[in-house]
Amino acid sequence: MLDALTVAVAVTALALAAWCGYAALRDQPTKDWHFIGMAVVSVLALAQLLIGIVQLARGEKADEGSVIFVAYLIGAFAAVPAAGFLSLSERTRWGSVTVAAGAIVLAVLEVRLYDIWNG
Repeated sequence: MLDALTVAVAVTALALAAWCGYAALRDQPTKDWHFIGMAVVSVLALAQLLIGIVQLARGEKADEGSVIFVAYLIGAFAAVPAAGFLSLSERTRWGSVTVAAGAIVLAVLEVRLYDIWNG
């Protein structure tokens, strides 16, 4: 898998977590700018999902198994959008906290994806 893309997804996810965490500290809900940030992170995660599936289709193998790898790819892709939808229902500072937590989960999933692919 592309290590640079894995790092890019993790770094942008951590930046989103810091940004939304700062908004929560200022007692602000998620705003349009936060959703643009979520879209950027989600597009990177989608690119990673597609590249991972293409690499598996070409015959490359994840060291810890293809099924677990695809499951983690899908979970990584879904983490930030799910948190974004939850933040829409909670229009207080806790919506920002939810997005920050989802972005941190994505960063942790990226570390695990790297471990699954490289052993």
